[in-house]
Amino acid sequence: MEPRAGVSKQDIREQIWDYMEAQNLADFPRPVHHRIPNFKGSYLACQNIKDLAVFARTQEVKVDPDKPLEGVRLLALQSKKTLLVPTPRLRTGLFNKITPPPGATKDILRKCATSQGVRNYSTPVGLDSRVLVDLVVVGSVAVSEKGWRIGKGEGYADLEYAMMVSMGAVSQGTPVVTIVHDCQVVDIPETLLEDHDLTVDYILTPTRAITTGCERPKPTGIVWPKISCEMMGKMPVLRSLHCREEQAGKDVTLRDKHRSLPGARAALSTVRSPRELPSLESGSLQGDDVPSSTVYVGNLPRDARVSELKRALSARGAAPSRLTWQGPQRRAFLHYRDPAKAWQAISRLQGFCLGTNTARVALARHQGASGPAGGRAGEPHPDP
Repeated sequence: MEPRAGVSKQDIREQIWDYMEAQNLADFPRPVHHRIPNFKGSYLACQNIKDLAVFARTQEVKVDPDKPLEGVRLLALQSKKTLLVPTPRLRTGLFNKITPPPGATKDILRKCATSQGVRNYSTPVGLDSRVLVDLVVVGSVAVSEKGWRIGKGEGYADLEYAMMVSMGAVSQGTPVVTIVHDCQVVDIPETLLEDHDLTVDYILTPTRAITTGCERPKPTGIVWPKISCEMMGKMPVLRSLHCREEQAGKDVTLRDKHRSLPGARAALSTVRSPRELPSLESGSLQGDDVPSSTVYVGNLPRDARVSELKRALSARGAAPSRLTWQGPQRRAFLHYRDPAKAWQAISRLQGFCLGTNTARVALARHQGASGPAGGRAGEPHPDP
């Protein structure tokens, strides 16, 4: 299957997705549209990585969380390699390190390789961690034998790689592998490629192992003019890297530089009232108004004390001017003097843990007209 002449990246994506569904090549989850498509035979394709010398000598491997790459994640764990998996949509950091329990059986390792296992058996890896990735494995919607790749259109694989370059975790010599069905290997016009697009060195399908010999340079870092304030608002790790590179004297002008970062908070999801299910990424403090200088911290241990949280925040350099404690809901709201302090705190609290729990940290948003349990809006709970 070859793309039509004069096509766009999206045309190629749609053609691949339609073909895989029509030919029943797709596998769960379906339909594959707008995804990195899982396909029948993906596990077999993953097994081919064992024949690559680069995998044999790899100590630390980054594998995307996509379903068709599950077999590679399992092989990495079975081979006792350090497995790093990007956090979904980069909302809570860059990497999670998958750490199976001691004496894990093959069945447990299989669970660790799944999306549920990534959630249950992982620990966050901060920007200050000394990570040196030997091999990068990414999903693709389409790829050419020349090594040119098209993802699902959201740019996460390209951005993850650029962020790894910025933190010194990869270099131009770090090999990149993709796992696809044979029908996903197509001709891609070079005119569609941009400087931030990630290329691949190896393509593994159920029937082939292709060495691309690609000489096109990989991204050399984050292209800040491609980054929007909305993206910055969603990704604390991106804000941290932006701050670091700005302090290093680099040009970090954003695509929509005239917008302030706090204005991007509208893109964040909310935690609804206590009777509703909370979202994973942000919270709502009920009341007449919640300024953009309020930070939500959730998923706190059930037995956590406010004094313990205050000490941990101070140790991170993120002590608020005021704190609203909601222990029964396992959350707290941190009030800062201005939005800049709030964003700084969110960056410093990336990967923040209290006890054995990894906290959820995000900008809070206004919700409702009265406080919890009918209390006054915005009124902090007393220390337990």
